[in-house]
Amino acid sequence: MNRMSPNPREVVAGLLGDERLITACAQRDMGAVFRMLNARGVSTRRIAAAVDITQGRLYDYMNGKSRVEKLTLFEQIADAFHLPGHLLGLARRPWEPVPASNEHERADRPPPDGDDLVTMDHFRSADRQTGGGRLYGAVVRHLSDRVAPRLVDIGSGPQVFAAAAALTEMAGWMAHDSGHDDRAARHFARALSLARACGDLPLAAHIAASRSHLALEAGDAAGAAGWARAGLEPTARGPRIPALTARLHTMQARALAVASQRAAATRALEAAHRDLEASPAADHPWLSPFDAAALASESALVLRDLEQYDEALPHAEQAVALREAGRARSLALSRISLVDIQVRRRDLDAAVNVGHELLRTSPTLGSVRVVRQLDALRRLLEPHRGYPPVREYLVRFDDARRARMLLLADLIPPSPGGTTP
Repeated sequence: MNRMSPNPREVVAGLLGDERLITACAQRDMGAVFRMLNARGVSTRRIAAAVDITQGRLYDYMNGKSRVEKLTLFEQIADAFHLPGHLLGLARRPWEPVPASNEHERADRPPPDGDDLVTMDHFRSADRQTGGGRLYGAVVRHLSDRVAPRLVDIGSGPQVFAAAAALTEMAGWMAHDSGHDDRAARHFARALSLARACGDLPLAAHIAASRSHLALEAGDAAGAAGWARAGLEPTARGPRIPALTARLHTMQARALAVASQRAAATRALEAAHRDLEASPAADHPWLSPFDAAALASESALVLRDLEQYDEALPHAEQAVALREAGRARSLALSRISLVDIQVRRRDLDAAVNVGHELLRTSPTLGSVRVVRQLDALRRLLEPHRGYPPVREYLVRFDDARRARMLLLADLIPPSPGGTTP
């Protein structure tokens, strides 16, 4: 995390729930907004450059000598710092994620086709064990051959669009697991359009959480926070599904933690825990589960990014303990997080101990995401090579990696330089 020069958009993302910012925007007091940014480490030079004004004029606004009056400057400020348009009385800005709802949202969802649900469950179960890289093509073919023709059949109902949305989102996750994030983004965008087409508000919000995850993986913390907000906005009007709001609050917390917005990230994570502890008022057939294990895993990552390593440790341990043996990828990712946190805590013996368990992950697990996180973990361990247990572990790690790359050669082709990623 870069604490020396904060990204102003990420600072704003952490302030969007702050009454002081909301009040300043409602009063169109841009001087107050600029002071809030400056107080959180954003330099006056960066603020002025972002909105294309001189520092002298910026000081006049900050000191109350003049006020922003021109509509075009309000638009520049909103776009520069990703202030949602409605806070300043503006139309929705082009960069704002569209909320999960639209004018066609329905409170009564038609029941899904049983065959579609069975198909989804089969794909989901196989994905947990084998990884998305092995299944992506099968899901895309099923969508093309079995689902797409029903979308244009005049005898089909809106439940077909919901099935198409859910399976398209699954294809997006499998593309992400295969290392094709650009393709994943296109699947998620299409899935969101399909969910809106049938008015399935919770499913659309669920897909917004997936887009938040992908934005975070791309290093766009402000965008990730925006997608989490876009998913949360309509949930108060739809059926109450605590697991869904818990997932959205968790994604918001992760984005804010990466952006070093400690207080806002902590509030969002606390909200996620409260939501998941609540009794469900409704369920939804298409949402992938977000349970105690998932929350523990994500909580560990939030606290790690906030550099609260001791607090992160029990969540990481709980995530490993709660993962079923049949969920190979989730267990591997949870163990990677646990080793990562132990290394940052400087408990190298504990890190190596869990690391040996990690090497038992099936080398045929078709997940490029796991491979990349394993490589990042190795880079984290490399500076500690002087410690004999770490050095011995890295030898075993490299042997296991060579075997893994041979078995996954069809999923992870050589880079242009002739080496594997």
